[in-house]
Amino acid sequence: MRYWVNVACRIGVLVIVSFGMFGCQTSQDPVPEQGFIQFTDVTDEAGLSMFCHDNGEDGKKYYAEQMGSGAGFIDYDGDGWLDILLAGGGYWDRAPHPWYKPLWMYRNMGDGTFTEVTDQVGLKDLDAFTLGVSTADYDNDGDQDILITNLNENMLLENKGGVFERRGVDAGLSSDDEWSSSTLWIDGNRDGWLDVYVGNYADWTPETDKFCPEGGVEKLYCIPADYEGQASRYYEARGDGSFVDRTQEAGVYHSLGKALGMAEWDFDQDGWSDFVVANDGEGDLLFLNNRDGTFSERGVQSGIAFSEHGEARAGMGIDIGVVDQTGHPSVFVGNFSTEMIGVYRYLGNGLFSDRAARSQIGQPSLNTLTFGLMLVDVDLDTDLDLFVANGHVYPDRLVGQDKITYEQRAQLFENDGGGLFEEVPASTTLPLELEMVARGAAYGDYDRDGDLDFLIVENNGPAHLWRSDVSHRNWLRVTVTGTNGNRDAFGTHIWVHAGGQVQERRIRSGGSYLSQNEIVAAFGMLDIEVVDSMLVSWPDGQIQTLYDLPVNIEAHIIQGQEGWSTRPMPGRVN
Repeated sequence: MRYWVNVACRIGVLVIVSFGMFGCQTSQDPVPEQGFIQFTDVTDEAGLSMFCHDNGEDGKKYYAEQMGSGAGFIDYDGDGWLDILLAGGGYWDRAPHPWYKPLWMYRNMGDGTFTEVTDQVGLKDLDAFTLGVSTADYDNDGDQDILITNLNENMLLENKGGVFERRGVDAGLSSDDEWSSSTLWIDGNRDGWLDVYVGNYADWTPETDKFCPEGGVEKLYCIPADYEGQASRYYEARGDGSFVDRTQEAGVYHSLGKALGMAEWDFDQDGWSDFVVANDGEGDLLFLNNRDGTFSERGVQSGIAFSEHGEARAGMGIDIGVVDQTGHPSVFVGNFSTEMIGVYRYLGNGLFSDRAARSQIGQPSLNTLTFGLMLVDVDLDTDLDLFVANGHVYPDRLVGQDKITYEQRAQLFENDGGGLFEEVPASTTLPLELEMVARGAAYGDYDRDGDLDFLIVENNGPAHLWRSDVSHRNWLRVTVTGTNGNRDAFGTHIWVHAGGQVQERRIRSGGSYLSQNEIVAAFGMLDIEVVDSMLVSWPDGQIQTLYDLPVNIEAHIIQGQEGWSTRPMPGRVN
C-alpha cells in the first residue's frame, strides 16, 4: 500500500540519520540480456535510495497532496557529468522535520554512482513545499541556475561556482504566493535573455481546503472542478538578472488557469518560439509568437484545445517532436484515465489534427493516468518513441474498479517510423513491470554511453533511476553554446541528414511534468556510420551547416565558430 511505502521511507531516513544503515526500498534488476529495449533499475547501486518524496499526508486529505514532485538532470558543477536534483515536497505546518528536505542534490561521481551534496551546494536551509524543477543559465554566465516552483513563493537559485544562493524578491520571481507547477524558459522577444512562463494551478490553501464527500460522509480527495484555477504568469527578463511580470502585456493571461505542463516549438517556422500549455480540466492553450514580444492564444481555433469530442481533458505532462515523415511536429499530452493520451499533428496554417486513435496510442492509454511524458529515441532506430510515467490521484475513489488502479505501470510506445506506435510489452524489460504512483519524469545520459536514461519520482515515495542498456546501435549527441543571445541557445533547431533520412530536434526548456530533461539534441543512428550534413538554426536566425560528422560522439557546437569539438563519452559501448 502507498501509505506503507511512505512510512518505510520515513523510517529509512530516520535510521540513516541515526545509524547510517538503509533507506527507501527500491527494486534491483539483474543484468539484462542483449536487446534493443532494455532498462535496468539502478536506483540502489547509484546511491539514490535514501530519497523519499513527502506530500505532507496526515489524514486530512488536502487537495494538493496528490500532485507529486519533479526531478531534473543538471550539471551544476560543470564537470561534464549529469547530476540529479529531486524535489522533496513538504509539510503543512512548515516546521522542521528530521526526515524531510525540500530539495535533494546528488553529484555524479562518474562511475555510475551519486553522492548527496545537498548541504554542500547551499540547498540545506530552504523553507518551501517544493513541486517543480527547471534549470537555465538565466544570467548568461556559463552555469546552470535553478527555478523551483512551490505551493508558496517560488525560488530562483543562482549558481555561484557550484554553490547556490537564493535570489530575493528583487529578482521578481518570488513575490507571489501562488500554487505553481511547471515552468518554461524561452527568449520570447529574442533580446538574448531568457524569459520564463510559470504555470499556476489552483486557488487553494490548507485554510480554504474543502470537504468533498461526494455523496457520503467520509471526506475524499477533491476533484479539480471543486476549485477555481489560478492564472499563470509570464516574466520578461530585464537583462540585469531580474524579471518583470508582463502576463497581460504579452497576451498570455488566461483566467481559468490549472496549467500543469508546457513545451516550446516554432510551429510556423518563423524563427520565434511558440509554446503549448496543458491544463487540467480546461482547454489546452497554444501561444503563437507575434514577433514583437507578445503572443496570440489560438488553442480552440487550431484544434488543440479539446478532445475530438470537443471536451476539455485533464492535461498534465507534455512533449513535442517530429514522429513521422511529414516533417510536421506532433504534440503529445498526458491526460486522465478514461481520456487517453492526446496526439495532435501540426498540419500547417495554424491547424492541428487529432491523431490519438490513429497513432494507436489512444486505446492502450485509456485506463492510465499520465503525468511524466517524454519523446525519446529509446531504441536508437532513428525515430522518436513515447515514454509515459503513470499513477492515479484518487486512492479513495477507485474502490470496485477492475481496470483503473492507483499504482500503475509506466508505458513505452515504440514508433514504427511513420507515427504509428505499439506498446512495448512490460515483460520486455523488468522496470516496465513496476507499479508506481509516478509523477515527474526526466531523461538524461547520466553514464555518458550514448543512450538516454530515465529518472522518475513517485508521489509520497521513492525515486527511480532506470539505466538504458541499448547496444550495437549508433547514436549522435549534439550540445550547443549560444554567443549572440541566450547562452543555453534555447530555440536552436537542428536537422540531421544521414542514411537517406532527416531527423530534427530542438534545444529547449519545458516538457514532461514538473521536471527538467538534459539539455541536448540526441539522435538514434541505427547502423548509420556517418552524418552527411547537419543544419543548425540559431535563435537569432543565423544558419550553420556542418558536414561528415562521425557517429557515436557528442559534438559540441559554439555559435559563430566553424566545425565542432567532441566531448569524452567514457561510457560508450558501440
